[in-house]
Amino acid sequence: MLNKVLVVDDEQLLAENLQGYLQAQALEVRIAHDGAQGIVEADDFAPDVMVFDYRLPDMEGFEVLDAVRQNRKCHFVLITGHPTAEVCERARQLGVSHILFKPFPLAELARAVLDLLGRQREPKAGVSSSEGFVERRQSRTESFPLQLYDGSWVLADRRRSNTASTAPDDEQLLTGE
Repeated sequence: MLNKVLVVDDEQLLAENLQGYLQAQALEVRIAHDGAQGIVEADDFAPDVMVFDYRLPDMEGFEVLDAVRQNRKCHFVLITGHPTAEVCERARQLGVSHILFKPFPLAELARAVLDLLGRQREPKAGVSSSEGFVERRQSRTESFPLQLYDGSWVLADRRRSNTASTAPDDEQLLTGE
């Protein structure tokens, strides 16, 4: 049985990219684009983790957290483009486990969610963790498709190169055909 994650964010493109990335981590993911939909979806879906935006079109993200917490027990991850001390303190008081400031690497979100679920990324069989790290650093095949705001697609490399190279193998556009 897959662990369930609910993403509540009004930016449709961001939410879809988060959904796709988390599904690639063997998680079942649903999206809600406003607070009211997030509350309804949480009741129906019963997520293990809810990733929510601070500013939603119809209410503050903390209002969604309060409503969901009344009926469901789950972990909460706040994503926000408003990293103020007040938001961080309120999140801490409400028991938010992780806060990610936009823009954030998708791997950071996956790491936070998997940590809350008590899961870790599985190393390849027969490879120690340090050997696995070196192998992952040398591998250029771990990329993930992200949709851009102009409707095009790009393969986002999970790691950043130490150089500022813009070689075609770092980012490849997909035509969607």
